[in-house]
Amino acid sequence: MSSLMLHCCCAPCASYVLEYLSPDYEITVLYYNPNIQPREEYDKRAAELEKLLTLAALPNRVDLVFGDYDSDKFKAFSAPLADEPEGGLRCRMCFEMRLRETARRAKDGGFDYFTTTLSVSPYKNAATLNEIGGGLEWEYGIGYLHSDFKKREGYKRSIDLSKQYGLYRQAYCGCRRSGLR
Repeated sequence: MSSLMLHCCCAPCASYVLEYLSPDYEITVLYYNPNIQPREEYDKRAAELEKLLTLAALPNRVDLVFGDYDSDKFKAFSAPLADEPEGGLRCRMCFEMRLRETARRAKDGGFDYFTTTLSVSPYKNAATLNEIGGGLEWEYGIGYLHSDFKKREGYKRSIDLSKQYGLYRQAYCGCRRSGLR
């Protein structure tokens, strides 16, 4: 069975993606999201991800690792992009930062593939995520699992699973500049 480093932004997005991928992969979830502000929100989402992994009946074991919460790194590159619209350059750079860390850890850990749960959201552009991931695939020499998890009712299923598990569903993507607030 192939191994997969899966970047997760939150438990609701992870719920469907894990259900979908866990039959076919040995998964390690990476919670790396320095864009999430304030810190209390970051911690709440981390706790919900841990909760999901204790409640979900997945066919294969899923491990969880945490990246550093370095919100200063996110603030430094995003400050000049404050006026960018949701889905613009600020988001692209944020995606790249999180996918780069996932690729680096996957490479260092000897994983076969890496990907992210971000494409399950109707607010995230799967083509952009796949373009970034594909570039990192070549840079790091590790397979990127191209995806658009919102297809096949993935987003709807994530809502259903969130209700089933009693998961907290946030009202914004994470950064204070997010138009989803």
